[in-house]
Amino acid sequence: MIFLYAVLFLFFFQLISDFIEAIYAFGLMGTSIPPEIASVLLLFSPLLLLIPRRAIGRSGLILLIILTLAARLAYPLFDTRGKLLIAGLGVAAFLLWLAANLSNTSRKGESQIASQMGNGLALAVIASILLRAAGAGVDLSTSTMTQVIAWLLALLALTQLPNVKGEQAGNAAHAPFGKVAALSLGVMAAFTLCYFAFSAPNVIARWTGVDILPIIALLLAALLSVIWITGRATFWNWLSLAKIVAWNVAFLVALLLTILLHQIHFPSDPTAYPLYQSANSVLSFLPLVAMLLLSPVVLVDFRLFIQALLALHLSPRRLGGAFSLAALFLAVSIFAQVFTTVYDYIPVVGPFFRDKFWLVFLVVGLALALTLPLLRQPATAPIARQNILQGAYLVLGIAALGAAMITQPGPPVPVETSTIRVLTYNIQQGYRADGQKDLAAQLAVMQEWDADVIGLQESDSNRIAGGNADLVGYYASRLNMYSYYGPTTVTGTFGIALLSRYPIREPQTFFMYSVGEQTATLRAKIQVNEHWFNLFVTHLGNDGPIIQQQAVLQEADGLDNLIMMGDFNFEPGGAQYALTRQSLADAWLLRWKSGVDDQGVNPSDRIDHIFVSPGMQILDARYIYSPASDHPALGVEMGW
Repeated sequence: MIFLYAVLFLFFFQLISDFIEAIYAFGLMGTSIPPEIASVLLLFSPLLLLIPRRAIGRSGLILLIILTLAARLAYPLFDTRGKLLIAGLGVAAFLLWLAANLSNTSRKGESQIASQMGNGLALAVIASILLRAAGAGVDLSTSTMTQVIAWLLALLALTQLPNVKGEQAGNAAHAPFGKVAALSLGVMAAFTLCYFAFSAPNVIARWTGVDILPIIALLLAALLSVIWITGRATFWNWLSLAKIVAWNVAFLVALLLTILLHQIHFPSDPTAYPLYQSANSVLSFLPLVAMLLLSPVVLVDFRLFIQALLALHLSPRRLGGAFSLAALFLAVSIFAQVFTTVYDYIPVVGPFFRDKFWLVFLVVGLALALTLPLLRQPATAPIARQNILQGAYLVLGIAALGAAMITQPGPPVPVETSTIRVLTYNIQQGYRADGQKDLAAQLAVMQEWDADVIGLQESDSNRIAGGNADLVGYYASRLNMYSYYGPTTVTGTFGIALLSRYPIREPQTFFMYSVGEQTATLRAKIQVNEHWFNLFVTHLGNDGPIIQQQAVLQEADGLDNLIMMGDFNFEPGGAQYALTRQSLADAWLLRWKSGVDDQGVNPSDRIDHIFVSPGMQILDARYIYSPASDHPALGVEMGW
């Protein structure tokens, strides 16, 4: 049953990631709260357990498992609306199965089942890390071309169906509902932390700006070590309630410090800007290391909560009500995390969540820690063929680390050249103009221009709103380019990034004064043969506030060979544009003085620009119009 649980848990993480991402996509297209948000009601499927008087039998459990598997296999084949519906139904089937399964257990084998489910969750987390590492930040098994991975996993799960039992709990114990709800909340909090971060280490890398490789290595080392330890009866004999509470408290403190040390307090005084994202000392990364090493406590907690629920032999109604409250906690946590980025578009409630990224994880962590006193002393539950199982963990862990290393870009040494090709592109978080996610189409646009340097806007989707995908890592791997992400995700920006065939030197990020959504600019240098270039990539707020462009120009003042690119949100003829032209030249007009190129393209309402130092030689400039994004890409070729 371990492999059945592992596949179901892995599919749940994938289903809920794309379910929430699809809901967010509708809001992204309309920059408002979409009516599709009502689909979150599917999270409350455990309410259906309030209807029957008896537990769902074996056939019912198998049906829910098959529905979960089928939804996972089907949703990648559909458009965004289809993904929302099918993935949402898969999430609903899984949550209903989870609650029903816990009410369908006989009065024996509780610790054995809890151990199987705990090992299954550990296996699912490691498998998720592997699949994301192999896809350079994007889950490899959710791609249309590699769906065979998901089919093979589903087949593995189906082979386990004969082991599904339909035993009834008999006379269910009348445990206090508050205790049942609290234990169910603990289970959901463990799932939430795995979903939010630990099944996708690229998310943690973006909190801190640390390279993904050491994070994956430390996380896997911790997971494999604890998996080995928990396979020994001596560990459970040693473990006590006080020790598990201390472990959780230490983990929560390390988690909060990891985020808070990279969280920036944005002053309300405009004169405090531009505000630079400070470089952290080596000591500031100690909480990150501690958090990664302590993180397997989430898996231990999950196993203990499951065992405690099984020991109560609960009726389906009681579990249905408890898991519905736990689902409410999950929904609120999801909304809260998304609001830390889109607060400017959420009336009344939204502004509270500005700069509150840390608060979301505090609440989820407390949901784990405060539930622990309800646990009893854990019992030992040796797993048959423990050595084979741990061997599988080790193989997956090594494969995950190897995949992360293989997918890291390794740009070749650039050849002698007298030109440089630059591209600026707002990729709308991976979505086409019609609201369908299409990374391949955006990659094709970048490849079409064969750029040496690419500035990306709306590129930061290492959040649950973007399915925890790492778009910058994905494109950098496919293009074999160096990358710099710019602002960390805890700052609540929509992301800017820099890709380059040349090593990126002295990268920095600074923030501009923002009344609404937080904006930022990244700056860096590259050396092309004997020539040095200063690069700026930015994305101004709505309507291109002039105070933000003033801050960008202030930091660019006096720099030679400057290339400033981005989505400026202002058109030619405006005050911001006129201010910029006082010190910089518009690369488009340097090539096409009339504003119209030789193909008759006249982008008079353009807001995506590349500005350069006066006197720079522009050999070509093109706006590349494509449905791959709601913005055209702008490519410029420079010479000397």
